[in-house]
Amino acid sequence: MKIVLDMNIPQSWVNFLNSKGHTAKHWRQIGDIRAEDTEIMEWARVNEYTVFTHDLDFGSLLYSTNANKPSVIQLRMADIVPEVAGNSVLEALDKVSNEIQEGALVIIDPNKHRIRLLPLRAN
Repeated sequence: MKIVLDMNIPQSWVNFLNSKGHTAKHWRQIGDIRAEDTEIMEWARVNEYTVFTHDLDFGSLLYSTNANKPSVIQLRMADIVPEVAGNSVLEALDKVSNEIQEGALVIIDPNKHRIRLLPLRAN
């Protein structure tokens, strides 16, 4: 899976995800660190990447734009380093990879994950 990490996700996730067979890039490798979330979303959509974030704004953007892509993985836990959250993220990625390919918002809590297929609003 191709994953772009939002600025609020530690760079240590790049090596962690790449070592587990994913293609991960941190936004600071790609664009302006002050870029708006909409710019990150558009880059991810065009380049077929999934956005990985700790920011609730990406879910709001998916809802307000009624977008089908990109998929967004949202961490909803206090400690977001791979050493703590890594297994939860890998488990969720494994279980919902098909849905992520089609377009989804995946919310990962400490003990579970939830998935909402895109678009988030009915047409």
